Amino acid sequence: MSNYNPIWALAIFFFAVIVLFIFFQPVKGWFWILKKYFKNNEKTIIEDILKQLYHFENSGNKVNMKTLVQVLEYKNSSIVEAVKKMTINHLIYFESDILKLSEKGRDYALRIVRVHRLWERYLADKTGFSKTEWHNRAEMMEHKLNDDQTNMLATRLGNPKYDPHGDPIPTKTGKIAQIKGTELPLLPVNTVGIITHIEDEPQVIYKQILAENIHIGSLIKVIENNTTRIVFHSEGEAFKLAPIVAANLTVAPIEKEVIVEDNIARLSSLKEDETAKIIGISKESRGESRRRLLDLGFVKGAQVSIDLLNPLGEPHAYLIKGTSIALRKNQASKILIKKK
Repeated sequence: MSNYNPIWALAIFFFAVIVLFIFFQPVKGWFWILKKYFKNNEKTIIEDILKQLYHFENSGNKVNMKTLVQVLEYKNSSIVEAVKKMTINHLIYFESDILKLSEKGRDYALRIVRVHRLWERYLADKTGFSKTEWHNRAEMMEHKLNDDQTNMLATRLGNPKYDPHGDPIPTKTGKIAQIKGTELPLLPVNTVGIITHIEDEPQVIYKQILAENIHIGSLIKVIENNTTRIVFHSEGEAFKLAPIVAANLTVAPIEKEVIVEDNIARLSSLKEDETAKIIGISKESRGESRRRLLDLGFVKGAQVSIDLLNPLGEPHAYLIKGTSIALRKNQASKILIKKK
């Protein structure tokens, strides 16, 4: 006696058709989604390798496969396969065991760097995201924007030359400006200069710089420089850094004939019995945050004083143009004053 059941057979047939349709339907089918995922994942690995090689070459360091595997968080096999494909496509080549960018590979790497730095600038100028988030968010977007979208973003931002850390942004033709200045540990005592660049990697050092409230664009004077520590004055405060941390700061010395205004400080340093005149807002304050401070009356020439000190620490209330405005220390540190 046969166990064949035509109804069950028909049901199984239709079920198989449905599964195949779900799996292979154009664009939305699982097959195409998975294929796109793996393709994108491969593209991301290739672009990350190009960017790493670009940064290594720019800093004068050589990279072999062992180093590449150590710095990238991918499976070794995935990196090896990506390198094979990149070699075939003439993006990179080997010189002995050292990986090097070809001209084609360097152009591609510059496009990735351009997206990353433009997106960091966008996050700094147009959003309220913390600067600790800029790098990771830009890392995601650098793999998503095409050339047209990148050029539109650059136009919207006014084609900036530098990102918020002071890194130069490549133009659409691959031209790139130079970072002006010298690493802070290389400057002699009594040097006066402006912070032009703050390196955001490695993250552990960058976080120390953020915790110190050190701002790009700030005027500094080197007070002490030895193998143990580097001390500099900036905007009414003294900063003490280990040389390894100070090396992440680039400073452009100011010529002696340039007159530096004395007694500039940060609003956060103002005491209860002091009054001051607003000199300006630090370049560290951007976008909506900067506009808000200006709208609240913190404009050049305005007089300011302490209206109320918070016994719990912050925020403090400042009297500006007859209005009491509460600001946190982080906000007040970006307003420059001259005490009377």
